[in-house]
Amino acid sequence: MSAGFALPPAFRDWIVGAAHGLDSGETPAAEVVPQLAVAGLPGVGVAEALGGSGGETFDAVQAIAAVARESLAAAFMLWGQRSYIEYLLQTPNRPLLARHLPDLLSGRVAGASGLSNAMKSLAGLEALQIRARREGDGFILNGKLPWVTNLRPAGFHVAAAIEREDGGPAFVAFLASGDEGLVRSADLDTMGMRSSDTAALSFTEVRIDETRILATDADQWLTQVKPAFIALQCGLSIGLAHRALDEAAERAAVGRSASGAAVRAVRERLRQAEAQLATGLRQRLFERDAAALFELRIELASIVADAVALELQTTGGRAYLSSAGRDFGRRWREAAFIPLVTPSLTQMQAALVQLRQAA
Repeated sequence: MSAGFALPPAFRDWIVGAAHGLDSGETPAAEVVPQLAVAGLPGVGVAEALGGSGGETFDAVQAIAAVARESLAAAFMLWGQRSYIEYLLQTPNRPLLARHLPDLLSGRVAGASGLSNAMKSLAGLEALQIRARREGDGFILNGKLPWVTNLRPAGFHVAAAIEREDGGPAFVAFLASGDEGLVRSADLDTMGMRSSDTAALSFTEVRIDETRILATDADQWLTQVKPAFIALQCGLSIGLAHRALDEAAERAAVGRSASGAAVRAVRERLRQAEAQLATGLRQRLFERDAAALFELRIELASIVADAVALELQTTGGRAYLSSAGRDFGRRWREAAFIPLVTPSLTQMQAALVQLRQAA
């Protein structure tokens, strides 16, 4: 990594050995969050006073990137865990933070970000898919979330934005795996990254009370948390691009020298994107300029595509052999997922058009 984030040696040994099993489904997804927690990765960027290791949001981005160098499936689960932790860090409901953060940092509970639908709704791209009606001192929920990662069957929490039937402002609440009426589907039949506890959720007359609410005004709160939400996603692209460029550079150095300049050019684009992301987070620029953050994530997706293409070109025909090209084949599938992470590239491009028109 350009700025450097060193994975603990024991965890790195484990993830290197588990990467292909996580992609194919042979390694149980249930192993991932506990391994991440033992390595202390969910606590990166969380204040020491709260049980984390300190640092800032960009440190958490780099932790996700470091995992993504070895396995995008594990990095995506870390993104879900760390995003849910970020929601607790930013909720005005401080008792929720105190009650649940220790279990999330320790890996006893998996945290899932179910707010992709909400982020699309905030950009005017999609309606909220869960509705609530008031009943007594709580709410009854009905609806669905079609794609959520890190839903560990043994125990998970998931954040969701919920539309009120009475016409009041939408709110954000968390649901738990044991809630009556909440049903997790079987794991989705994905092309890769199969051991990531990715499934759909349906809500049928699920009852929650007001202690579950993370934010009473979803639009206002989502605008506040969106920079961290998307920046943490950027860690997926950063790590995968660095690994593909490293592989391409190594091969270019041993016989395909014409590719060296291209590798260096893409690496410089990556360096600049990382620097812009770090500056934007530290100076809180993205809270005022969402378009700049969208443009960065789009650029990083383009960098990933160029990086894996360079790895293919420098590897040559061996990349297409099932044994010699095994690692590359996994990274190629992982790169295909990057444009689809919600908000997808198409959705971000549409949102950029709206933001520019409004400006």
